[in-house]
Amino acid sequence: MNGASDADFRGSDQRGGIFTKLMVLVVLVILLFLVYLVRAPLLRVAGNFWVRPDPPAASDVIVILSDDDFTADRATRAADLYHDRWAPRVVGSGRWLRPYISIADLMQRDLEARGVPRPAIIPFAHGAPDTLEELKGIRGFVEQHAWKRVMIVTSNYHTRRTRYLCRHIFPADIHVLVEAAPDHDYDPDSWWRTRVGVKTFLHEFVGIFVAFWEVHHQDERSQAELVVGPRLDVPFA
Repeated sequence: MNGASDADFRGSDQRGGIFTKLMVLVVLVILLFLVYLVRAPLLRVAGNFWVRPDPPAASDVIVILSDDDFTADRATRAADLYHDRWAPRVVGSGRWLRPYISIADLMQRDLEARGVPRPAIIPFAHGAPDTLEELKGIRGFVEQHAWKRVMIVTSNYHTRRTRYLCRHIFPADIHVLVEAAPDHDYDPDSWWRTRVGVKTFLHEFVGIFVAFWEVHHQDERSQAELVVGPRLDVPFA
């Protein structure tokens, strides 16, 4: 009797386990189907997550970040802001490409082609390898000219990371706005439909974590320097 009861119990337990697994599988399939149905709205939300511009305001200068695209979307947006009289001058920030030419030089040509007069254009050539170092250089350039209101123009997908870095780089007495330039290769509402759009999204996904890491370690180094203070070389007696 006991043997039969144990067998019945094991059989019932196995049937219950199979039923539970089947229900979990059904629920998982339903969830995946629901995600598939709403994939486009979710991907649009993800794509627009990177686009966080500030509304334009009267500024001392418009600064275009380096590495504009082939169609000069950043320069086009900066020229529009200049013609709308948000600022009296435009700085083209750009990396050196050769000892005799930089992206800043190309920006100057792009701006002139869009109606910005040469006296209103200030090239700023540099060797910064990334956005963090470029913004540090721009901060020094801005402080050198005593500008207090700055509007930075970059691509739409690059605005969130740029805003984050600006908050940690520029001092409190310099008011910085970040303006988005529509990008021909990145539409936040349909970025997953093109290879370039997917690459841009993933690049920015990695870039924001790198920015967090860089700023965190930069703050740690600054705090350590404050605690330790300057080194004094005292000769032995």
